[in-house]
Amino acid sequence: MELINISQNVQRIAKAIESVINVDVTIIDDKLNRIAATGLYIKNIGDKVSQNTAMAYTLRHGEKIIIEEPRAHKACEKCDAKSVCQEYAEVCCPIKVNGQIKGVIGLIAFDQDQKKSIVSNKENLLEFLTRMSDLIATKLIEEKKTQEINLLAKELEVLLDSIDMGVVSLDIKGNILHYNSKAMNMFGIKNKGEYVSNIKELVDDFELESIVNNKKTIRNRKFYYNINGNNLSGIYNANLIFVEEEVIGLVLTFSKMNEIINVVNDVMGASLEMTFDDIIGKSTTLDLVKNFARRAAKSTSTILIQGESGTGKELFARAIHFSSDRRKYPFIPINCAAIPENLLESELFGYEEGAFTGAKKGGKTGKFELANRGTIFLDEIGDMPLHLQTKLLRVLQENLIARIGCRGFIPIDVRIIAATNKKLDDMVGDGEFREDLYYRLNVIPLYIPPLRERKEDISVLANKFVDKFNYKLNKNILEIDRDVIEVFMDYGWPGNVRELENTIEYSVNMAMSNSISINDLPKRIGVSKQTSSSSYSQRIMPLKELEKKEIIKAMEKFGKSKKAMEKASEALGISRATIYRKIKEYDLD
Repeated sequence: MELINISQNVQRIAKAIESVINVDVTIIDDKLNRIAATGLYIKNIGDKVSQNTAMAYTLRHGEKIIIEEPRAHKACEKCDAKSVCQEYAEVCCPIKVNGQIKGVIGLIAFDQDQKKSIVSNKENLLEFLTRMSDLIATKLIEEKKTQEINLLAKELEVLLDSIDMGVVSLDIKGNILHYNSKAMNMFGIKNKGEYVSNIKELVDDFELESIVNNKKTIRNRKFYYNINGNNLSGIYNANLIFVEEEVIGLVLTFSKMNEIINVVNDVMGASLEMTFDDIIGKSTTLDLVKNFARRAAKSTSTILIQGESGTGKELFARAIHFSSDRRKYPFIPINCAAIPENLLESELFGYEEGAFTGAKKGGKTGKFELANRGTIFLDEIGDMPLHLQTKLLRVLQENLIARIGCRGFIPIDVRIIAATNKKLDDMVGDGEFREDLYYRLNVIPLYIPPLRERKEDISVLANKFVDKFNYKLNKNILEIDRDVIEVFMDYGWPGNVRELENTIEYSVNMAMSNSISINDLPKRIGVSKQTSSSSYSQRIMPLKELEKKEIIKAMEKFGKSKKAMEKASEALGISRATIYRKIKEYDLD
């Protein structure tokens, strides 16, 4: 801290000293700059004092001196103006702050009367100057503290403005003392002159007296705000400010509901991105399904994905979402079969506080609200109870949901992708699934073929899973034996891709070398192979079926190009024209 920062105060003190002693006063800082002056030196304020002067001498030595005979005193030995000096006497008193010299007060007599005023009362004069020096030091300390407080206040303001929540401070009467910029933006306050004066204007049911009297903080309490067309909902926390165990105020933090939902979705992994390129496979069948799903992704219509368990229905649902215009918003998956029937409604639609015994304080936000502007994936939709099917139909028709215990409706914008491994059309015929809901869901039907219908993908998937479990289990499996692949090709895979993945994980764990052999496979795979071979040897296969199977095998091996067909015809022992005719006959296109 420098004297220049309090120059106005220093100048006032210099004038006060002059009025008491009737002697010219000059004050310099520790860099020899003249900060204040009276009389002859007032015109020299701002100039630099020579380092050979008596005041510079005092600055170096830190001692008070009285010079009764200028030019003869040791402090004047090297003075540049010694030969032309007009001074009759001089007094120098250092200004100290915490032991450091910050400047010097100088009294200068230019005639005998002024010299007499100095010399006649030395002790009292030095005591007086010491007091004035202390006064300047105090002003310097005060200025430093003021600057530190201002800096701290600015740091706190920047800190509060950087918090991604609205922050509001109150006194114990609920009067609002401060908003951070987030709170101003949240509540639509454009400038500080528009401050809402009391917390009840922001949260009309705020229990101020109860919080202050009981000295209890509030956590995750809901609020709704609607003033001048600024409509928002969210949660707030209230923390008490104590001084010696007495509550003197409160600090409230506000978060918007949609921001909370985004955080929840990130934590839940609901935003785990998936594209169609992440769906592994090279079969023509799979490519057709992926191309169809890509087109469906550009729509906003509901999609019904059907396929056996383990075929990858959720992978397709995620890929559709992240290829759509909703990809920046949540993807919320929910398994209708995994949640007890009595809890499924509250999971989907949420509930209000006090809606039923055991309901959480503050209520609960349902999955449809969490998925707003995004996609909700209803897996195993065939297991949804009939009474919830009715409520889901209303959501599809009106884009409104109703929480349990709430009379009002909440508008939502959600795309629904449903999935099932059941035959919903049969369930409709048996009265187990609503026909109107079935048609609402089945706007864009998507069928995921089982693994046995796309055997070209088995080898690709198996090797991909080997890489995955090498990393996960810290193994080094380099290959899968050829006879293992043959077993895989003959196996029916009732559990589809999921079963293949589990089989590879088991085999990687069991493998004793750098390759997976027959002995490393689960027993069910080997038993299935033996049973399949035994059954096959007893069965009489129609020639057409045998012919069709061999043509498919040839096409899978050689491909469908003109050159490939030549190789296939040679292997099958028939002409290329016959192959084309058989392909058409057996509808193999």
